[in-house]
Amino acid sequence: MNRMHGIIFAYGKCEKMQGLVEHRVVDSTPYAARYRMIDFMLSSMVNAGVMDVGIVMQDKYQSMLDHLGSGKDWDLSRKHGGLRLLPAAPKSDPSRGFRGKMEALAAIESYIQRIRQEYVILANGALVCNMPMGDILDEHIRSGADITCVCAPRRINGQSTTYLVAGDGTITDVVSRGGEEGCGALETYVMSKKLLLELIAECDGHNECSFHRAVLQGMKDRLKLHAYLFTGYAARILSVADYYERSMELLRSDVRRDLFTPERPIRTKDRSDASTYYGPGSKCISSLISDGCIIEGEVENSIIFRGVHVAKGAKVSDCIVMQDTVIHSGVTLKYAIADKNVTITEGRTLMGHSSYPLVISKFSVV
Repeated sequence: MNRMHGIIFAYGKCEKMQGLVEHRVVDSTPYAARYRMIDFMLSSMVNAGVMDVGIVMQDKYQSMLDHLGSGKDWDLSRKHGGLRLLPAAPKSDPSRGFRGKMEALAAIESYIQRIRQEYVILANGALVCNMPMGDILDEHIRSGADITCVCAPRRINGQSTTYLVAGDGTITDVVSRGGEEGCGALETYVMSKKLLLELIAECDGHNECSFHRAVLQGMKDRLKLHAYLFTGYAARILSVADYYERSMELLRSDVRRDLFTPERPIRTKDRSDASTYYGPGSKCISSLISDGCIIEGEVENSIIFRGVHVAKGAKVSDCIVMQDTVIHSGVTLKYAIADKNVTITEGRTLMGHSSYPLVISKFSVV
């Protein structure tokens, strides 16, 4: 049995994601032509041999349930352990949202008490990266730290928390809204199950909700905090602009090589689509196109998900077009994000801007 258990927080609310989170949480937003954001963290755990993973959810989780199912596509469908979906709510007031990770952990305390493994890794489902979780656990054990915090060499988009790190990897300070100095927090932590339960009990008893404020900052002088420096590609998605910019980065071969390394494959729900059909006279330039599509028009500098139909005479450029969307003849689509099952009727011209892309909501007919 592997020594590490995974807990993924997948209840994030973000108004700046606009229509993209009307029917889902950020963590289950489609990404990279055939994946969901949570696939990256879940796959990172599975690739390291983590066979028991709990997903903490709160609301708008139907999309997450539909995508993850029993966990079969990640080899997590098991009679004992495997994938566990954990809808939860604050114990003090189930009608409101979680005020922080410690409150969310307190809501699933009974689940944590039944964990069989010695160590627990806590992570966000909306962090897009491909982490070597086994290496992180090995360094945690070697360092003798109470908590190992994964960080980037510099602050990444949307993240204001930084760690000041000594030469031996010890975290000397945790800074909120810091400058460019220090390492950017990736909000991924490894610790023992025993310590985690002690922290939950202490924070719950003092009505402390924030892991960052109550544990990392409040207990930094009594706990040994160690930094694991992750130098690979990492992206946090907190707004429509973030989603668009980070998605467009996938058109760079170096970013794809870092995220989709053969040694640590990213798994997702299988749909078993046929190969994409490219019609006579169709044109595709510098684009990422998934399987199951019908491309008869022109696609340039775009990301096209499974089952999309671009009709003859349609022009799609600098766009993200999600699953099963139909773009009819004569359409011009530029700097737009079309959610799932959108229909754009003949002759329409829809244009956003690279800094403010147009978002077309799920099931829309334009």
